[in-house]
Amino acid sequence: MTTIVKAADAASFLSLVPRMLGYQPSRSLVMVPFEGTRSIGAMRFDLPDDPDDVDGFAATAVGMVCRLPGADAVAAVVCTDVRFDGGGMPHAGLFDALERRADESGLRMGDALCLAPDGWGSRFDAALPPGGRALTELDAVPPGTEDLEMVAGDQGSGAELPATGLVEQERVGRALIALTRAVGILNGSDDDDGTDGGGRVDPRALAAACALDDLPALFEDALSWPVDNLSPFDAATVAWCLDRPALRDVALVQWAGTMADGDTALEAQLRWESGEEYPGDLAMRMWGEGERPDVARLARALELSRHVAALAPRASRPGTLSLCAWLSWSLGRSTHADVYASAACEIEPDHGLSEIVKSFVQAGHLPDWAFRPAGRKRR
Repeated sequence: MTTIVKAADAASFLSLVPRMLGYQPSRSLVMVPFEGTRSIGAMRFDLPDDPDDVDGFAATAVGMVCRLPGADAVAAVVCTDVRFDGGGMPHAGLFDALERRADESGLRMGDALCLAPDGWGSRFDAALPPGGRALTELDAVPPGTEDLEMVAGDQGSGAELPATGLVEQERVGRALIALTRAVGILNGSDDDDGTDGGGRVDPRALAAACALDDLPALFEDALSWPVDNLSPFDAATVAWCLDRPALRDVALVQWAGTMADGDTALEAQLRWESGEEYPGDLAMRMWGEGERPDVARLARALELSRHVAALAPRASRPGTLSLCAWLSWSLGRSTHADVYASAACEIEPDHGLSEIVKSFVQAGHLPDWAFRPAGRKRR
């Protein structure tokens, strides 16, 4: 559903931006592109640490806007810790660079706003006091946005894994051990016959191991599981799969597409292991190429992965955390993506997918579908 909200003035627009994002950004530049008089999204960037790099930073931010089909104007909002302190609007050099780059690119600069700890202001406000305008002017909730969800905190909030108890984690850890043993026995790679040594094979582990015979069906079913009440063997099964790159990549392709895509990815993986070339269209999915995924489907997969990562033993988390990172990145949550990828690399340095996602974030690389409005096919 599309929510149409009209901002009556600069104060209303500045109050609207956090509700567009779902959080109050901090130490950030937010670029709000427009097609005509209608906004077509919002892009957040960390403010540059080096004040001498504002021109390159501005070129990158404006370049991102230019990738959006139909964008002909942009509003820039800086949320900063720097105060007015009676000396005028902070980050004048950045605003200069943004206006210059926007003009060079044929974009109209609709507004240039700054939110500081002691006031706010518009660069186009000829009567702006040296100390900025009062923050109380931003207190009103723009009409039509009352139902838009916002998390408490800034862009980093909400990245923490769900809270779990030690008992739950212990149960999943034991289930993972039992599942690994059951898979070994079924594959003939474990010489334990289940009557001595390791003891009786848990029938729940055998059932979980048998579910691995149809991975796409397993991954599809997993999207409907109650993430707040995962059984130990359900959590262990997903953790076991996502900790193995070949199986994790099948889940990635399927959750970013359909069950049929999962079937294709699994078949391609088996052929690749037999020496055939891996299909380029599947590989490029990881890089954010292709048709726009179903956002709700990605969000369900992310919540499942976050809960599994929280329950899995630490040594078994990197694969699941890396998928949390990729799914967050695919949803436009690069800050969260970096948190998950970094957590995976703390456990397993040089973890493949996690390093890839970190490189995406550091380079400001976004999925190709982020630059196409929902419903518009790639040409």
